[in-house]
Amino acid sequence: MNTKTPALTSRLPNVGTTIFTVMSALAAEKGAVNLGQGFPDFDCDPRLVDAVTEAMKKGLNQYPPMTGVPVLREAVAAKISALYGHAYDATTEITITAGATQAILTAILAIVHPGDEVIVLEPCYDSYVPNIELAGGVVVRVPLGNSASPGTFRPDFTKIAAAITPKTRAILINSPHNPSGMVWTREEMQQLQELLDPTDVLVISDEVYEHMVFDGKAHESAARFPGLAARSFIVSSFGKTYHVTGWKVGYVAAPAPLTAEFRKVHQFNVFTVNTPVQYGLASYMADPKPYLELPAFYQRKRDLFREGLKKTRFRMLPGEGTYFQCVDISAVSDLNEAEFCKWLTSEIGVAAIPLSAFYGNGFDQKVVRFCFAKKDETLNTALERLAKL
Repeated sequence: MNTKTPALTSRLPNVGTTIFTVMSALAAEKGAVNLGQGFPDFDCDPRLVDAVTEAMKKGLNQYPPMTGVPVLREAVAAKISALYGHAYDATTEITITAGATQAILTAILAIVHPGDEVIVLEPCYDSYVPNIELAGGVVVRVPLGNSASPGTFRPDFTKIAAAITPKTRAILINSPHNPSGMVWTREEMQQLQELLDPTDVLVISDEVYEHMVFDGKAHESAARFPGLAARSFIVSSFGKTYHVTGWKVGYVAAPAPLTAEFRKVHQFNVFTVNTPVQYGLASYMADPKPYLELPAFYQRKRDLFREGLKKTRFRMLPGEGTYFQCVDISAVSDLNEAEFCKWLTSEIGVAAIPLSAFYGNGFDQKVVRFCFAKKDETLNTALERLAKL
């Protein structure tokens, strides 16, 4: 009997274990405060759990419609209309997904054919590039930041324009931005709209941190701009908004022709999403206060964390949005970013993520990322340890 496992050629030969898994495992091994992976260590609103429990008790436990339960799609459409002024049809233009990561993969598989080029703005979330490669697309990397605004990771439209060719199928944008915390301005979104206007380039707009924008600024969703909305898949996450990342539920808003193609893929790679959670979310969304108050909630945590970082030798980068704070480590260590994060976790007892993990070529600029979506006592413990540096 042949017991040898057949060899195969990897679809993702350059992909290994993610840095998030590596650093979380090291943090657990060393008993470190884990400010690496981006998830809260506090509970969600008990009312949300009660709403899901009630749905289960009502017997809402069988398959929902492939596109998502109507009441949740209607709640999403109403929210987008109220916040961003764009009316999406809940029946034909809103789809509930198994988290934002699945939504982005599905959008890419729906629109990218072998040989199509897709622009990604680096540093970028680690799923983007493998998603494009799985679709047979060609990744075109454009760095964020320019000489006029070093360390701010702002979009450089000269570089973006130079990257657009007749083969460009789409561009992936992310605001508020993971990992840098940069937030696109209205002027920048208008520039993107003008740049793409004469093209057929599609947009995948990753807006999972839409409710985490600070200092009185507004989130400039692609939905606000008619020229962008007409060509965009807009992705968001209930997990990020409601502190339930493990539930893995998100949504995509897109014009009906784009949504039709999106759903062709969605029905075969996921088909549908957890029924009682969808009903629970729909019930909870009847009160907009939880997401309207989220900017102030996270800004207080950001300010607490930044105040503590002033007592260290880290140089803080701007923190306009998300629940991440980036720091320059140049004055603290001569180690590269990855080695510094391992040392920081093992010797100081605080886990962080190297920004080089968000670049295809491992570009090292002596910057690491902390997550401040933690209890105050967790942040204070981490800050006490970091103050030793």
